[in-house]
Amino acid sequence: MTNQLLKRSHFLLIGTILWLLGWMQSCERDSSSRSEKIPNVISYNFHIRPILSDNCFACHGPDANKREAGLRLDLADAAYSALAENSGKYGIVPGNPRESEVWHRIVSSDESEVMPPPSSHLTLTAHQKKLIEAWIKQGAKYEKHWAFIPPQKPEIPNVKNKDWPKNPIDFFVLSKQESLGLLPNAEADRERLLRRVSFELTGLPPDLARMDAFLSDKREDAYEHLVEELLNSPAYGERMALLWMDVARYADSYGYQLDNLRTQWPWRDWVIHAFNQNLPYDTFIRWQLAGDLLPNPTKEQLLATGFNRNHKITEEGAIDEEEYRVTYVADRTNTLGKALLGITLECAACHDHKYDPISQKEYYELFTFFNNIDERRTTTTPIDPLVGTPASYAKKPLMEITDEDVRSVLSFVNKQDTAKLIVSVMGELDTLRKNHIRERGIFDAFGEEVFAATPEAILSFPSSNPPNRLGLVDWLFDPQNPLTARVFVNLIWKDVFGRGIVNTPGDFGMQGDLPTHPELLDWLARDFMENGWDIKRLMRQLVTSATFRQSVVADPRRMESDPDNTYYTRFSRQHLKAEFIRDMVLASSGLLVPKLGGPSVKPYQPPGLWEGATAGGSTLSEYKQDSGAALYRRGLYTFVKRTVPPPSMLIFDASNRDQCEVERGNTNTPLQALVMMNDPTVLEASRVFASRLGNEPISLAEKIEKAFRVIVCRQPKEKEKALLVDYYQSRLNALDQTKAEALLDVGEYPMEVNSDPIATAALMQVITTLYNLEETINRS
Repeated sequence: MTNQLLKRSHFLLIGTILWLLGWMQSCERDSSSRSEKIPNVISYNFHIRPILSDNCFACHGPDANKREAGLRLDLADAAYSALAENSGKYGIVPGNPRESEVWHRIVSSDESEVMPPPSSHLTLTAHQKKLIEAWIKQGAKYEKHWAFIPPQKPEIPNVKNKDWPKNPIDFFVLSKQESLGLLPNAEADRERLLRRVSFELTGLPPDLARMDAFLSDKREDAYEHLVEELLNSPAYGERMALLWMDVARYADSYGYQLDNLRTQWPWRDWVIHAFNQNLPYDTFIRWQLAGDLLPNPTKEQLLATGFNRNHKITEEGAIDEEEYRVTYVADRTNTLGKALLGITLECAACHDHKYDPISQKEYYELFTFFNNIDERRTTTTPIDPLVGTPASYAKKPLMEITDEDVRSVLSFVNKQDTAKLIVSVMGELDTLRKNHIRERGIFDAFGEEVFAATPEAILSFPSSNPPNRLGLVDWLFDPQNPLTARVFVNLIWKDVFGRGIVNTPGDFGMQGDLPTHPELLDWLARDFMENGWDIKRLMRQLVTSATFRQSVVADPRRMESDPDNTYYTRFSRQHLKAEFIRDMVLASSGLLVPKLGGPSVKPYQPPGLWEGATAGGSTLSEYKQDSGAALYRRGLYTFVKRTVPPPSMLIFDASNRDQCEVERGNTNTPLQALVMMNDPTVLEASRVFASRLGNEPISLAEKIEKAFRVIVCRQPKEKEKALLVDYYQSRLNALDQTKAEALLDVGEYPMEVNSDPIATAALMQVITTLYNLEETINRS
């Protein structure tokens, strides 16, 4: 009988597996049939160019040195021309695939002719071949790359569900969803929405007073009032500054071998101040790129130019000074491309760009704008006696911030003593330094002499603009510049929603992702320009939209229909930024020191990291942990040493600030759990919070409920509360005096007087558990 049951179970299992396989294949066929449909009208930008860029442009694109067979496919005239090696054949014959050599090579079965060649390990799918054939039949019409066409403000689209949108953003999002048969998600509940918008605008969780006030506010525009409060909070500037620190590659050390201390933090104070003052984006960038060139610049405008001195700087002796100087200029040029233009300019430093229409000559013409800085050292002796001394904490050109400055024009700088304070800034040479193409990117291999100009494919540099960084800023904010506004609104959109409209924020070029909502991107860009480049207004638009207010909770069908949340059918659930996780722990425990600005601080970190990664002779060869209030500053102020960045933050995907970064990774790893369970900051915060709760005259259940609300920012369910109470009791029974004292022996913050060590340790473990919840460290 048992054998018969086993056989039946066996056959039933096989039958179930076969049925599932058949069902999956059917789904794949259905999905394939849906995705393989050829559009009625083929767009070069959205259908053909991505295929050519991925498979063809490396050998038949903008780079003349690598172009093969004289065939160029990124320009219409070149593609339509007779082949250089066979004048009787043409690359593409509009309307006639059979006469097009490109089509002949694509469908060839001869390995010596087929393109892409087998050696490239690239192949075109049947669908891609059909798209190219249909495109040629339709006339092989080329289009200028979408990102190089100035944005035009489109009409707000009509939608069927007119009750859902709350501002213009939602019409564009909903219109796309409706066209695909998708639906938006339900709105998040008020508790989760409050937590979400608090982190989004301040990087901090709401406190109990704000929770109670918002939940009891019955006004129809209660949420809008909350948004205004948060936008006007000083913490807003810190939250926005964190994004800009990654963009500007800010660090507290110079990098390279010695990796010594630098005092660039007053520039960070200025960034916080600029965001809190809502300095318009065009002014924000003008001061950072060219503040020193303004007529009679103020010390604030000069300080802003520290943006372009944040790069790595060597202090080694006996080096080729020109080699490193060229490296610094290249860094500034590449940062301009990635941060402000969304273009991979660095790919044209050694040769013409292989994918985008940017020549090596144009790269060095842009390079010229940053090539005239007075930054060369006068001596490069093997041992520089100034290295490691306070005189080396900034490099020329530099500015000194005096006590008088802090009392007047630089009142936002948190200078904490009377010691001399210097900052690296920008400053021009008295005479123009000649510039040349660097052949193969080698610093001293001079080619043709070049002069300040910009890539023609983006926008010609007006002859009326001065050929300096001020003229470059005018070019950036020219109404016809197709990139500047698009790139910034997309950067902010990705930071808020977790996915960009262009999901490669540093690459709007041929190899970057196409915009999922091109009309929305253009509407946002034009609206931003037309309203004075107002950053707070942009943030307000994003967080008051119905798109932002959607719940993160999604049923399986919704996840299947939009697995990557490409169409914003829910709010993206990702872990908080590394610095915000630290801020959340400190704020919820009551340890956070909320003062703005000031020097960077060194909180707890595992011993031996700096010591094990130093070559000796550095002022930062040994990690000297801070104490007192410095241990409880926001993550924004944590000291970043380039060669050994803060380990806990790296594990949560923080940037190492080695170069300009416009997006962070979003990983989910066991190391993150180990950080939350073992980091002294988390354990100390748990101890302090438990100790304070222990002295409150409320019941155990009330203490746990309060801890849950403060940390998770919502009321616990009865089952959750019961589980936590049971866990507390189990820890209380398992602990004795010795074990409790060992658990409590963490961190420098003093224990509350008259606290019961066993009860406090048990409650501490409950609170540590709350900090480790997925809901706690993720965006709600």
